[in-house]
Amino acid sequence: MEPRISIINKRLQNVKRVVVVASGKGGVGKSLLSSGLALHLEKKGCRVGLLDLDFYGPSSHIILGVHDVFPQEDKGLIPPRVSGISFMSLVFFTHDKPAPFRGGDITNVILELLAITQWGSLDFLIIDMPPGIGDETLDVLRFIKKSEFLVVTTSSKVAYGAVEKLLVILKEQKIPLLGVVENMKQGSSSFVETEVVGRDIRYLGGILFDPHLEDAIGNTDSLSKTTFMKELVVCFDRIFF
Repeated sequence: MEPRISIINKRLQNVKRVVVVASGKGGVGKSLLSSGLALHLEKKGCRVGLLDLDFYGPSSHIILGVHDVFPQEDKGLIPPRVSGISFMSLVFFTHDKPAPFRGGDITNVILELLAITQWGSLDFLIIDMPPGIGDETLDVLRFIKKSEFLVVTTSSKVAYGAVEKLLVILKEQKIPLLGVVENMKQGSSSFVETEVVGRDIRYLGGILFDPHLEDAIGNTDSLSKTTFMKELVVCFDRIFF
């Protein structure tokens, strides 16, 4: 047995809930939802960690405005605090340069990152996943047994087509599925809601496209005041509070 797996279990033993934010398609706002959820939970008085596992386009550090902070070494790595959130990302090691991992390298990096990170006691650990159903998603399913998945899509039938494949896998594997959020919703189409409910999966609601959201990126105070965050709160408070 890979020895780091037992270490991962110890690292996460004082984490009450692990929420994995995933999607079968890129560009649906998954990182924004992960970061927004972490900020909201922290403001509600929860102890929160955020792990950005998007190897190809990590962006949580941009959304949160992370600058000049780094993990501290103490029998592992202690994530720095960003807006009250314990934050860990591959960018601390790649210096925001491309990280062209493949196959077994990806699994090895995920194992190492999970094994060396000391999260301490948390109410929630939010994991921002890369898009698709690749090694990263399968590794999280394998290494973190108490994962609960939160799936993000847009109103696009193309986006949902990819998301649907992820939903099928999660259902087949009997993975806890918190529900589906429809992000950047425009118009009044009920297509996504109908499809999700038809699969006996919880539809958490739609978050309307916010044209002013981009201006708030990198400033958590501004981000918390956006229409995006207000609607995010409505969607997520249904399952967390």
